[in-house]
Amino acid sequence: MDLLHWLFTARIDLAGGQFILLREVLGNVFGLLSALGGMRRKVWAWPIGIAGNLLLLTVFLGSVFGNPNSVDLLGQAGRQVMFILTSIYGWVRWRQARDTGGTAVQPRWASWGTRALLLVALVGGTAALTPIFRMLGSYEPVWADAWIFVGSLLATFGMAKGWVEFWLIWVAVDLVGVPLLVDAGYYASAFMYVFYGAFTLVGFFVWWHVRNRQELEGERRVTVETAHLDPTVRRE
Repeated sequence: MDLLHWLFTARIDLAGGQFILLREVLGNVFGLLSALGGMRRKVWAWPIGIAGNLLLLTVFLGSVFGNPNSVDLLGQAGRQVMFILTSIYGWVRWRQARDTGGTAVQPRWASWGTRALLLVALVGGTAALTPIFRMLGSYEPVWADAWIFVGSLLATFGMAKGWVEFWLIWVAVDLVGVPLLVDAGYYASAFMYVFYGAFTLVGFFVWWHVRNRQELEGERRVTVETAHLDPTVRRE
């Protein structure tokens, strides 16, 4: 109980009477570790991410958990719940892939149809959730909170499916999230969003490289198999 009390009361004091809750820092650190594990396609990325989501849920529901001087960001809080549910799906999916003898996930490009659906879902979902979040009393501008929620849902689902494009959805989330979090006073999360923005771009190119390498290896494998089956095929 002492440890739990310390976790819920500990904070880092800043100049001008400002402070950051330690839970916010720890939650974002776990999130960063999860992103690193995702880039390396490690199964442990999912449970680490869930731990961070639970911590951040208590941060963004400031009025529920009695956080001093905190405002409610319902989109941010809601996406932590969504993260947990989607992460369970991703955790199971990646474990199944690993246990069948492969890596946790094989990066692949989404089809153009899927990309169009993702874009429609991002814009449409934001428009649909904005009035709901506003009615519930979320922090303004509410559309930004809704954008972050919907984008996070799509990016996490895309990561579970192994779509390379999911990294770019995170970039779109970060571009909106940084100014919103700064304005709301969540400085640790805003700083981590800046870092995430650069990190997700690196992750995109890492997965892109892995996908290109897989395609090249597949072409070589087909060539070798064809050469064995057809002796008229010239072997290098």
